[in-house]
Parts: sequence; structure tokens; C-alpha cells
Amino acid sequence: MSRRAEIFYDTFQSPLGRLFLVFSGKGLTEIGFEGERPTYPRGKAPEPFRNQLRDYFSGRLQDFHQDIVFLHGTDFEKKVWLSLMEVPYGETRTYKWLAERIGNPKAVRAVGHALGSNPIPIVLPCHRIIGSDGSLVGYTGGIDIKRRLLDLEYYYLIGGK
Repeated sequence: MSRRAEIFYDTFQSPLGRLFLVFSGKGLTEIGFEGERPTYPRGKAPEPFRNQLRDYFSGRLQDFHQDIVFLHGTDFEKKVWLSLMEVPYGETRTYKWLAERIGNPKAVRAVGHALGSNPIPIVLPCHRIIGSDGSLVGYTGGIDIKRRLLDLEYYYLIGGK
């Protein structure tokens, strides 16, 4: 079976709108927002991951446990994306912090560019990265979605029900 034939998408209705979940086999390879419909055939996302998304959006899950498959990206981008998992739920870090974390403190702009092509937002939480001045800058799904994700996490972190 060809690699492309193994790739499929499913949808998930979230508080942010419809999400497109792309899988390669059992590995998550992409999450797209409304308007980013994938060109792959329709399939069925693994129920454990769908449950994780439900739990995340209801405040019962802080860390995802899902195999990830990168279909594209440079080694630098993958390093940036995976480093996002070090940012705790409900907290933020800066682009500068992330550049320093990956051992390249002068690569702040390159880090921003890598985050702009993060194929798996929410699971690889690029919404937790903010400007040095505390501003919400750049997010693939738009600043409104970034703010809503941060608000959701903060709400549940402080004990919202």
C-alpha cells in the first residue's frame, strides 16, 4: 500500500468549530481548522484520540498521548514543534524562550516561522507561545482562536467547572 493511501482525515466538532484530523496509519499528522479541508480520503480517527480531544476541551486533559507522524518539516522545524510539549498547560512562554530552549537563542524569527507551519496545533501547543511583551502574535488559526485556547486552559487550570 502506498504511503498516500494510508493517509486519511476525519472531523471533530470542537468549541472552536470543526477540526480536521489527518492521520497516517495510527499516527496524527495534522490538525486543520475550519476552512482548511484536507484533500485526503475520509476515514475514522481513533476513538481514544477523539476522547482525548473531548477531555481537553472540557478541562479533564492537559497532555495528549497520541503518536505523531511528521510528513514534512525540516529538522529545525521538528525540533521547535516537539519542544512545544515542554510548555505546561495553561502557561505561556516567549518565542525567545523557545529559541533558547532549542539551543539557538538568535533564531527567534526562525522559531516564529517554524511555529507558523506547525502541522499539529493544539496537540503541539504553539498557542502557548507569545511575544516578549506579552502580546498574542501569530497563530495559524487566527489570534481569536489562540486567545480562546489560552483562556480555556487558564479557566480550567484555576478550577473552572
